[in-house]
Amino acid sequence: MLAIGEFSRLTHLSVRTLRRYHEADLLVPATVDPATGYRYYDARQIPTAQVIHRLRELDVPLADVRRILAATDPGARAAMVADHLGRLESELERTRAAVVSLRRLLRPEPAPVHVELRVVPGTTVAAVEGDVDLDDVLPWYAGAMAELDAVVDEPTGAPGGLYDNSLFEVGHGHVLVHVPTESPPRRGRVHPATLPPVELAVATHAGEHDDIAVTYGEVGAWLVANALAVAGPIRETYLVGPRDTADPAGWRTEIGWPVFHVAPR
Repeated sequence: MLAIGEFSRLTHLSVRTLRRYHEADLLVPATVDPATGYRYYDARQIPTAQVIHRLRELDVPLADVRRILAATDPGARAAMVADHLGRLESELERTRAAVVSLRRLLRPEPAPVHVELRVVPGTTVAAVEGDVDLDDVLPWYAGAMAELDAVVDEPTGAPGGLYDNSLFEVGHGHVLVHVPTESPPRRGRVHPATLPPVELAVATHAGEHDDIAVTYGEVGAWLVANALAVAGPIRETYLVGPRDTADPAGWRTEIGWPVFHVAPR
């Protein structure tokens, strides 16, 4: 039997942590002296303690650690660990995106965004559309574009999307993704659509989309400075994207805000 101090040195878990795991019924000592309260551990508990240590280093909650240890099927254990790792990767991606945006926002002299007004004629497209939660936009877009790519043989321009203002304002709204083509097919969710003519304030976002919200903000500030207001769903055009190059630095996304002139007061 190993005293708690010895077990601590062998497992790299502090005495305080071992006591806490005992109180949480996560790692119970092999025996507790009824007279002194001293905890003693069996050497066969060392691997379990090491598993707990590694899981906690990965920020697995105690309740999930308990479920993983209780699972007798190795496949079930692996699935639970993989699920947590997926959540960690998503959190790391959100953190990385926030850092990219902050670095751009905190530059001493950010490069001014170039915005131009452009009249866009009506366009015939093959489209997929639906009401989407903001958190689900990326997977929904990927699925919609896969369907479009599968049935549109001769696109006449870059793909794009129309995003209702409510998507950003309340986290749920209508989305239409499209590929321009002279003869749009009707298959599955894909159907013909005509985008109406519109006047857009257009700016090009360079690179991946981690800081695209910063470009949105810069365009918005330009609109205010030029007495223009947004009128209708925002348009994005994916001039160069992951479908064209694996290098995110080469991606180019046009942001187009439908506008109208604000009358002077």
